[in-house]
Formats: sequence, C-alpha cells, structure tokens
Amino acid sequence: MYLALYRKYRPLIFDDVISQPHITIPLKNQVKLNRCAHAYLFTGSRGTGKTTCSKILAKAVNCLHPVDGNPCLECEVCKGIEDGSILDVVEIDAASNNGVDSIRELREEANFTPAVCRYRVYIIDEAHMLSTGAFNALLKIMEEPPSHVIFILATTEVHKVPATILSRCQRYDFRRILSEDIAARLQYVAKLEQLSLTDDGAQLIAKLSDGGMRDALSLLDQCASASQTIDGEAVGAAAGLAGRDYLFKLSGAVLQKDAAAAMALIDELHGKMSDLSRLCDELIAHYRNLMIAKTVREPGALIVCPPAELTDLQETAKGYALNGILHALTVLQDCAARLGRVSSKRLELEMALLRLCSKEESTGAPSASDPGLAARIERLEQAVASLLNAPPQRVERAALSSDAPPPPMEVPPAVSSQPQAPLAGSKPLKTEVDWSKLAPLSCWTEILKKLGTDDPPLSGILFGSQAYELEDILFIDSPNKMFAKLLKQEGCAQRLGETIFKQTGKKYRIRLRSGGKGSAGAPGAAQKQESQPDPLDALAAAARESGAQVNIKE
Repeated sequence: MYLALYRKYRPLIFDDVISQPHITIPLKNQVKLNRCAHAYLFTGSRGTGKTTCSKILAKAVNCLHPVDGNPCLECEVCKGIEDGSILDVVEIDAASNNGVDSIRELREEANFTPAVCRYRVYIIDEAHMLSTGAFNALLKIMEEPPSHVIFILATTEVHKVPATILSRCQRYDFRRILSEDIAARLQYVAKLEQLSLTDDGAQLIAKLSDGGMRDALSLLDQCASASQTIDGEAVGAAAGLAGRDYLFKLSGAVLQKDAAAAMALIDELHGKMSDLSRLCDELIAHYRNLMIAKTVREPGALIVCPPAELTDLQETAKGYALNGILHALTVLQDCAARLGRVSSKRLELEMALLRLCSKEESTGAPSASDPGLAARIERLEQAVASLLNAPPQRVERAALSSDAPPPPMEVPPAVSSQPQAPLAGSKPLKTEVDWSKLAPLSCWTEILKKLGTDDPPLSGILFGSQAYELEDILFIDSPNKMFAKLLKQEGCAQRLGETIFKQTGKKYRIRLRSGGKGSAGAPGAAQKQESQPDPLDALAAAARESGAQVNIKE
C-alpha cells in the first residue's frame, strides 16, 4: 500500500523537527536530566509538529538507550511504540472520545503500572473537544497523578481549554514553520523520491501551506501525481490558483460601478454550479490581496499567487482607493457571515455586489467604522479646510457709462468704528487717533499661524490681514468684511486677545482698522467700516433718483 509523503517522512527524533528549536531543545534536556513533567500541553496551528513531538517524547522517556535526549529507534521499546504493539503508550482522539465515561476509563487504567515501558503515556489529541464533564473528571488525576503516568495534551484551540487544566501543564506553543524551512524540506523529500521540483514550485508550495509541513507534503504528493516537473505553474493548477480570472472581472465591475456586468457574471458562475459560499470567501481573499498590494511596497512575500497574478493585482490595486477596498472587505465579510443563515445564497451575494457597485459609498445606518462614511467625512473636512485657508476674493464694482452723467456728490469720509467693549484692564479709547503713530505688529504672521492651529475659522477670515499697534490698542486691517461681524460675537475678541497675549506677552484692546487719514508710516489703505453705507451704493441711489441709468457690475 502506498504511504503518503507526510506519513512516510514524519520526524522520528527531535533533531528532525524543523522550525521548533524553542520546544525540542527543552524537551531533549528534560529527557537527559530525567526531569520530565507529569503533564504537557502542546498548542499551535495544524501541521506544525504537535502530535509528532508527542510521539517522540513518549519514545524518548521510555527508550532503553536514549541518545542525547533522542530515542535510539533501535531498542524493543522504540520499535514497539512505533508499530503500536506496546499498549503503555495510548493515543486518544478527543473528538470521538470526549465524554465523561472515556475519561473515567482512562483514570482507572492509569492506576496500573506499565507492562513494558517505564512510563504510561497518554496522548490526548484535539484536547479542546473534551466536554466540560470530561475536563472535570481529568482534573484530579492530573493534579495528583501516579508517578508512572505522563499526560500530553495537543490542541489547535487552546482558548477552549479550561484554566484549571492549563495551570497543571507545561505549555509549549508551536510556531508556524518558516517558508524557507518548508521549501528546503520539500527539496530534500523530492530528492529522495526522485521528483523534479523547481525552486519556484517549492516556494509556492511553502506559501500555500501557511506554515504547515503536513499540508506542504500533501500538496507535493498531489502535484507529483499530476506532472513530472513540479514548477510554479503545475503547483498553481493543482492548488486551484489557475483560472481565477472571474475574481478580477468581478473586482473590475465593482471598480467601474457596473452592476449589470457583476450580476451577469454571478449568473454565469451559478450556472456552472459554483459554490457561492466559496466564491464569497475567494472574493474576500482577493480583496485582501488588493489591500496588501495597495499598502505594501513589496507584496510578494505576503500574497500567495503566481508571479503573473501578482502583477495583475498590483495594476488593479492602483485603480482603487484604500477606503474602497476596506469597504468591500466589510460588505463581503458581512455577506459571508449571513450566507449560512439565509435560504438563497445567490440573492445574498447579489445584494452584496449591488452595494459595492452602488455609486453611494455607504448604505444603511451610518457608523463611525463605516469606511464609506469615513471617506465622505474626510473629503468634507478637506473642502472646509481649503475654503478657510483660501485667500478672500476681492470684489470690484465699477460704474459703467450712463446716458446722463450723475451730478457730483460728496462722499462722506469713513468714520472710525465703535468696536465692542474693550478687554478687561484696558484704558478707554481716545476720541481721535493719530494714524501717523501706528506701527505694524512684527509678530502678526506668527499669530496667524498659531490661530491656524487653535482657531482655523478665525485664521481663515484673517487671511491677508495686517495689524498695527498704538500703545495698548491693536488695530486690525482685514480685507474680509466678515471679520467686523465676527468681532461683535461674544468671545471672539477674547480668544483673539489670548492668542496675541501668548505671542507678545502684552494685553491689547482690539479695534477694527476701518478709517482715518492714514500716513506714510501705516502701509495700505484704510478698510471701510462695515456699518457705514458703501459710497458706490450711495452713488447709485442718487443716480436713480435723478433718472440716470447706472449699471453696477461685480
């Protein structure tokens, strides 16, 4: 009978176990020093060596002639344990023997001394499958076991093992086997089996095995039956990686928001008797690969696919925004969770794809974790920030020609504004201001930068403004008329004054620079007061009263 490669090349001593030196070295030392514990717990993902190390440890503690902590494999005990003729080493499948009665029988047998070996060893595989009653029945004998009994529990889901059991065991966590170690082991096995295995084929098998040596050897066995030369293409065909163009077509339809194309493709796949649950899982894996290709500079180490498909993934990822990929993953994972509870899997998957193809990025009740809503909020924040930081547009109005020139009018000079109440501790403003004594505030640019962090709306309104100081009064000349209104609001002058005080160390009374005769020492023309009528408006009103036609153009 043909023996599968993963059984034929299972390690027989600790030195043959790869990628687990943090486990094999302590176990060898315990055997050499005769300091073996009464209970062990081996945990880790599938195919990493839990059961293998359990059997090696059972042989090592009972071997008649151990070699540096390894079993000799030549004595009667090692041979008997290997072929199963010695009954002192018992392997129990907890998935099928998970009841209280099975553990009670184990407890009764454990009290008897071993017939041939030094220790009676119980290997309980898939220990997390034991029932609560079975764990409780195991507690007492694990706490106070006979001196000739060793328990070895192996599990892939250690979180399901009660804490009372964990505290009675020495725990060893098996890591996923490195891809380099798996590829090297595959080349070693292929050489012994006289198989033609290329380097790219070995690397692809190592990636597909996800850190499990058993899966890697099983896939190598499968590839050897399909092709004489085991290269990347042969491995992809055997693993079902070839012919996955439909995933790119579906993601392309989602990118183009083409719901009709997506529905037609689902109908075609459903007609070919495709499993829609598996299709949803493949779509999730596909978008995960797009996420990696979008965010990682060299994604080849994290994506399991042929080189040609990796290039297609990188090109497809360029058309997606990261938020769009995350949104697709969220929708598809929700769909996968519901597929097992609905009567029509096709309808559920079609609904998910319609959500992805919808031009609305977010559907249903919005939440803070919704990537579509987050994208919309981000764009809105950027638009608001650009509006606040944009320079105000100057509006120019000019009176065009009219049939009859308007009579000459005297435009009254602008009157200095009466601002809001001065800040606390400041002196009252004089009736007349000598504008020639105004001096520009040298640190006004730094104050505006500070406002950009503390008060962005106020910073945007003060864009392009100038400030002049006269004793304890600060006159602000702003081209934005909204500043006069904002200055009247409660707390605005206080916030602005506090920012100015932090920068200058001086308390100012804030006033609007709205008029005055000006001087050479004060650059720029005076800003018109918000409350005073616009001279051009007054000019237009007078022209209308006289019957002249005036066109005011902005």
